[in-house]
Amino acid sequence: MQQAKVGHGVVSGTFSLDGQTYDVDNNIWVVGDDAECVVIDAPHDVDAILAVVAGRTVRAIVCTHAHDDHVRVAPALRERTGAPILLHPDDRPLWELTHGASVAWDADLADGQKIEVGGTALTVLHTPGHAPGAVCLHAPDLNAVFTGDTLFQGGPGATGRSYSDADVIVASIRTKLFALPGDTVVHTGHGDDTTIEQERATLGDA
Repeated sequence: MQQAKVGHGVVSGTFSLDGQTYDVDNNIWVVGDDAECVVIDAPHDVDAILAVVAGRTVRAIVCTHAHDDHVRVAPALRERTGAPILLHPDDRPLWELTHGASVAWDADLADGQKIEVGGTALTVLHTPGHAPGAVCLHAPDLNAVFTGDTLFQGGPGATGRSYSDADVIVASIRTKLFALPGDTVVHTGHGDDTTIEQERATLGDA
């Protein structure tokens, strides 16, 4: 039986919210075996994402949250692959800032939900704070968690913009992410990997 693996790429674009626009580099994460995969987030460029997919069947486009740099090309990726878009419903206001009310995602994500692909499973962890519907995806078979913009190398994701809350994100990290094994590799939405143990120390929870 094939072992599921993690595919990675980086793509550049912009992030806009509250009337400001920033240049950003986003990680592309693809999880699966040689036949099928799921894509985590849909940043900036469909062709760049499909290069990491490398011809496999895409079972789902799983959005960690609905900031525009993570979902802007999700509908176009859905059109190219036929895969459904999955998003936590609490992020509807952010989704509609980018896509309006006429373009919808296909299915809601829920805390504790399992997404099976390529012989492994991703468990959805609802981790609000950076965005109300932010989720992380824990893949215990791969000793990994995909944190979107909830947790980075060096601490929590940004708050201070609309729909974000600093106290809530820290509570999410401490209750959901710091419950994972310390050697779990953290694959982030932007920047380098880290580990749960390293970020516990950063937040003083070592």
